[in-house]
Amino acid sequence: MKKVGFLLSLVVAFIALLVIGPGGAHSKNSLTIGASNIPHAQILNHIKPELEKEGIHLNVRVFQDYILPNKALASGELDANYFQTIPFLNQWNRQNHGDLVNVGAVHLEPMGIYSKKVKRLQDLKPNSTILVSNNAPDYGRILELFQQAGLIKIKKGVSIEQANFSDIVSNPRHLVFKNSYEPKLLPEIYENGEGDAVAINANYAVQSGLNPKKQAIALQKSSPNSPYNNIVAVRKEDRNKPQIKKLMKVLESKPVQKWIYDHYKGGVLPAHKY
Repeated sequence: MKKVGFLLSLVVAFIALLVIGPGGAHSKNSLTIGASNIPHAQILNHIKPELEKEGIHLNVRVFQDYILPNKALASGELDANYFQTIPFLNQWNRQNHGDLVNVGAVHLEPMGIYSKKVKRLQDLKPNSTILVSNNAPDYGRILELFQQAGLIKIKKGVSIEQANFSDIVSNPRHLVFKNSYEPKLLPEIYENGEGDAVAINANYAVQSGLNPKKQAIALQKSSPNSPYNNIVAVRKEDRNKPQIKKLMKVLESKPVQKWIYDHYKGGVLPAHKY
């Protein structure tokens, strides 16, 4: 009889596994989030103890690129991801017929312009070459920095989020923008002294040891409503899940927002006031 009972328990467990799925029994008490290494994964690891108090165990899966995190989220491998901006998410949804949604902003990785040739953006000489990543959703904020410095003008009616280099209508110094570089390689390219200026996103700058606040000759400013804030994304049907609500409450809390500013010494900016 003991053997029969043991076999029966195995059958029940197997059926439960089929119905619930691997790991499904713990799904209400855990979240698996895909994230870039710096600063996203570091921020998530920082809040783990606080989420544990809320009864949620956080699993952080680190990605080294911008392609796989959305694919993994859409396919159900992740509960959420945290690595991208709103323009990037919108572009991904358009290109992949996706319906991933933004559930909240956490921080801004300010776009910075770095140069070993000049100390101010306005000091760039005619025909200077600016090296830029191949990540199109970043182009608007790069162009905005140059427009704010009075070096170029963007076509009227074009939003900064949608702006491209072809939208430049005034460029009196004939600045040349080369946009064929992998984002993660730009800090090394800058250190090698290539180009007259290099546009680097703060996550790659910080990861490589640069201090955006001190070393950038022009740096994007933060705003709670900036489309370039880094956000947490989920599948549309999961946006109101209690676990996601608790995650965002912690990430947007004043102590965590202050920690972001202090830990990265202003190189990564909190999206909310603290």
